[in-house]
Amino acid sequence: MATTTRVFAAQLGGLPVFGPDGESIGKVRDLVAGLRIDRQPPRVLGMIVELVAHRRIFVPMLRVTSIEPTAITLATGSVNLRRFHQRPNEVLVVGQLLDARVTVAAADAPAVVVDAAMEPTRTRDWVLSRVAVQERTGRLGRRGPVQVLRWEEIRGLRAAELSGQPQGAQQLLAVFDTMRPADVAAALRDLPTKRRYEVADALDDERLADVIEELPDEARKDLIAYLDDERAADILEAMDPDDAADLLAELPEFDKNRLLGLMEPEESAPVRRLLAYSANTAGGLMTPEPVVLTPDALISEALARVRHPDLTPALASMVFVCRPPSATPTGRYLGCVHIQRLLREPPSDLVAGALDTDLATLRPDATLAEVTRYFAAYNLVCGPVLDDEDHLLGAITVDDLLDHLLPPNWRESGPREDGQPGVGRPADARLFRPSRRRAGPGDAGVDRTTGREGPDA
Repeated sequence: MATTTRVFAAQLGGLPVFGPDGESIGKVRDLVAGLRIDRQPPRVLGMIVELVAHRRIFVPMLRVTSIEPTAITLATGSVNLRRFHQRPNEVLVVGQLLDARVTVAAADAPAVVVDAAMEPTRTRDWVLSRVAVQERTGRLGRRGPVQVLRWEEIRGLRAAELSGQPQGAQQLLAVFDTMRPADVAAALRDLPTKRRYEVADALDDERLADVIEELPDEARKDLIAYLDDERAADILEAMDPDDAADLLAELPEFDKNRLLGLMEPEESAPVRRLLAYSANTAGGLMTPEPVVLTPDALISEALARVRHPDLTPALASMVFVCRPPSATPTGRYLGCVHIQRLLREPPSDLVAGALDTDLATLRPDATLAEVTRYFAAYNLVCGPVLDDEDHLLGAITVDDLLDHLLPPNWRESGPREDGQPGVGRPADARLFRPSRRRAGPGDAGVDRTTGREGPDA
């Protein structure tokens, strides 16, 4: 073990994890500690490491050989691929301890946890020895300076107290701030239900909408059901129309119509149009908000439109040219312009002069198999969907197509537990070799290798 003597949990978030030969394994997302009945510092059992495909696994602390400011190194590149599941006696240090309301014992003063630090012991274990807190002072609950106190000097960090008291999310959101929506969604799935709802309450509408789009179906429905109707409608308005339509299609008819009625008419109209199509057709897959320009627009305007930060790379790869009106369903479709062509033409030229009029189009009733063959045949990442009168209805992007081609639980999947490639990246036999340990008569206690209880530790 490196000579590191104290490591704060929030500083570990996002650090890369490497095997002994420098092979990349993933990134640290949290620490797992085993809570105690007494007030002694809890033992840190291990780290939650996120693999490339957002699969989160448990890595025991005894596998860690060094903790540096820029990376963590393991003693072996072989890790157990089982998805992390929290046990009743465990606490997620970042996910659950940060923002917890506690009491500073010496002053009997209320405070909020802003970080927690672990230190190694002589037995090579790590314990949560220090807690960084801010006291709440004055009638308005103003926060004082940060203090780093011993674990024993803090009250309110037992399991029952953490699960029973309301908790803010300011410090946790600071950790999430640099993470992509898909990574935040993976983190939310690992949090207890109470904590997940608290984070949802603290996120702004735009950020929460982006995160909900990355959640599995059941988790999305659960969060929308938790939110009050007005905020749920606001979240649906902030989502991409195709994602909002997919979510609403999973809800009971009464709930779907109630939420649609609460949305602004201009926001609900494209969602209603998408709901009219079957989910596994081109109409159900498309987004009604592609980049649409009239033929008299300049190429410079097209380039400015595709640079918009809210556009996905796939949707920004193509501009569609139509007669007015330019909102879907548009006027007559004239053709499309690929971004590579836009970059090769003078910015002062008209987009009408760079049209691709030969690219085949899709009808809204095209099946999933037909759409897949279309994308493969023309090597596309985006394609137009037209009605029988050649009005542009929307566009399908390759990411929406993949969402429907992959298994329903693909967001929760990674390499398979037998070490073979799964939905995620191909699994190297050494880097991602799962544990072959079998349960035996003595497996009822704590496994010293993993630091966790039970046969599937």
